[in-house]
Amino acid sequence: MLDHICIGVADLARSKRFYAAALAPLGYRITVEEIDAVGFGVAEGNRRSLDPGGEFWIASGAPVPPLAHLAFNAGTRQEVDAFFRAATGAGGGDNGEPGLRPRYHENYYACFIIDPDGYNIEAVCHEGT
Repeated sequence: MLDHICIGVADLARSKRFYAAALAPLGYRITVEEIDAVGFGVAEGNRRSLDPGGEFWIASGAPVPPLAHLAFNAGTRQEVDAFFRAATGAGGGDNGEPGLRPRYHENYYACFIIDPDGYNIEAVCHEGT
């Protein structure tokens, strides 16, 4: 449905480091680096980005409230767990450890992180195992 999304970040270098570490377990890599923006995408597999620039971008600029909630698809529950470890290890704040969230549906397995600018980011797997 969406081709790409871009969020404003206060410190591009800090956010680039954070997202490079946090999204690596989900298969994301830096695809484009510009002076004022960085693109992330999945290079291969069934979640491969169709746009060579990637579908998630960060750009220099003050985050404007209300801050968006961003959910990244994980192929497995282990990827959600790895995302959580990588994101907290890169300085993200724990906003909900990995686990089932049955209020959404019986297989909704997710975790939540507060990024360096205050965005609530999530990794979610909808598979049963």
